[in-house]
Amino acid sequence: MKTALITGGAQGIGRGIVQRLRADGWRVALFDLDPEAVAEMAGDDPDLLALTVDVADEDAVEDGFAQLRDWLEAEGLDLLVSNAGIANPETGPIAALSLSDWQRMLDSHLTGAFLMVRAAVPLLRQAKGSIILMSSTRALQSEPETEAYAASKGALLALSHALAVSLGPDIRVNAVLPGWIETADYQKRASRSTPQHSEAEKAQHPVGRIGTPGDIAGLVAYLASDEAGFITGQRFVVDGGMSARMIYPA
Repeated sequence: MKTALITGGAQGIGRGIVQRLRADGWRVALFDLDPEAVAEMAGDDPDLLALTVDVADEDAVEDGFAQLRDWLEAEGLDLLVSNAGIANPETGPIAALSLSDWQRMLDSHLTGAFLMVRAAVPLLRQAKGSIILMSSTRALQSEPETEAYAASKGALLALSHALAVSLGPDIRVNAVLPGWIETADYQKRASRSTPQHSEAEKAQHPVGRIGTPGDIAGLVAYLASDEAGFITGQRFVVDGGMSARMIYPA
């Protein structure tokens, strides 16, 4: 049975990835910062390990990996998906952005990815596994007042190809760049809602709809499979074609 570790796995895109891999028969561990969401995911499934871990905290990551290694029982890790990070991209005007808020955004996405990869490499080498870093189309294009988020996602994109070169051939590394993915119905129960989108919002996408966590999870499942054994150092935009469309003022 293959094994995976998903960060930010209790809600949103991460939750969708966890659900897809479990449905495919994987053993899955998840790290997430929200203890309530983690508790909801934990359940009584022996092949699902759910832990409350701040991926940007070095000591917390070390503690999480100690529990992960016990759960793996000397087996390796086939997949790491570094997905955790602050979801809201807006940080206000750059002239008013504090260093602490800037650092918090980068730590949640980039430092967290570094700490996770560093800790996971021995386990991934053991299984000749792969890494997926969750970047964003915001690494390629932006809205106003999202500098810290865009910088962190762009850095993840660069980190992915650097790691692919450094860790190959034992470990493959790729980046996934989601566009507009609706996660309202993939939150913990207290925050869950039914998505509502206008026809105009859907029509912005050439495929005619908003994305779902399942769209990302499907690609993750493929990139982690043996069929993707010749794919590393690549970036995959999953945005329903939105970034390919030219938009002019009305």
